[in-house]
Amino acid sequence: MQQLMCKGKLHRVRVTEAELDYVGSVTIDSKFMKEADIKPYEMVQITSLKNATRWKTYAIPAPEGSKRICLNGPPAHLFSPGDIVIILSMAQMTEEEIENLKPKVVFFDENNEITSIEEHDLHWPEGVNV
Repeated sequence: MQQLMCKGKLHRVRVTEAELDYVGSVTIDSKFMKEADIKPYEMVQITSLKNATRWKTYAIPAPEGSKRICLNGPPAHLFSPGDIVIILSMAQMTEEEIENLKPKVVFFDENNEITSIEEHDLHWPEGVNV
């Protein structure tokens, strides 16, 4: 059996652009993608903290250091520059793959500067009986 797991996350990053006249996707600074283990053309989910809108599309890399988060095509109607979003990278994984999973969470300040990166171990909180 495979399960859908979060393998990386860009947490509270700001949208810098929204381009309606484009074929689709989200353009992400390639450094951000590398840090969160997001591959070019990988499917990601973008969630707006402003209005809870969720959109799934594929990621394309922007030049490293550009700090770009650009929603291209239809989601340009739903996300605006300045919106704070969460971008999740997900993967279908087997139990064996999950055992080795260490999701990375990349945190940002208001200028899309990375403030910290955390690698999480999968574990149950203390006191939880499984």
